[in-house]
Amino acid sequence: MHHRAWPLTCALLIAASVALWLAGISGHVVPQHWLWHADFWPRQPWTLWTGPLLHFLGAHLAGNALALAALAVLGAALHAPRADALALLLAWPLGTLALLAWPAVGGYYGLSGPVHAAAAILALRALQAPATRWLGLLLAGGLLIKLALERGWAVPVGFDSGWGFNVVFAAHLSSAAVGAALALALQVVGLLASPRRHAPPASRRF
Repeated sequence: MHHRAWPLTCALLIAASVALWLAGISGHVVPQHWLWHADFWPRQPWTLWTGPLLHFLGAHLAGNALALAALAVLGAALHAPRADALALLLAWPLGTLALLAWPAVGGYYGLSGPVHAAAAILALRALQAPATRWLGLLLAGGLLIKLALERGWAVPVGFDSGWGFNVVFAAHLSSAAVGAALALALQVVGLLASPRRHAPPASRRF
């Protein structure tokens, strides 16, 4: 069970996105109530979670779901621990909240944010073991090159001709950064807690 948390977390995100898509096309969901808006989110706080799950095109959902499924398999192969799964769960809303750093971003939807967070978390995981360090370098290098080409810090939103709609590049950057920061923070917490967990019980004198 210890190493199932990562693929189960990825599966949860994919399943929730598919469920929201099906609810949308069947008319049971009003997208504006689930889309994250920079101005309205304090009155609709659930959109921090539902915004990344929302898709308007089936191809968009399929692309993001396939990317996250591939990262689920990779994380299982790397034996990503529960701390990495927790980092991904926390990056899901916090990566969206970090978009407030870009006033030009008025709204956001799509699973690409959590996908980039998952990639950053697994890159750090792979870098820690000598046997998988080459994979970590490839994953981290590819992610950094993609983020550098997108220039999300300077061009937070840009039109993607491949998708035919505006893409929030800042969401890729914010989620990757938040995911990496959370993964590192949880590792530090785990290291600090480990000595206390394994310390022998104090001797008692009578």
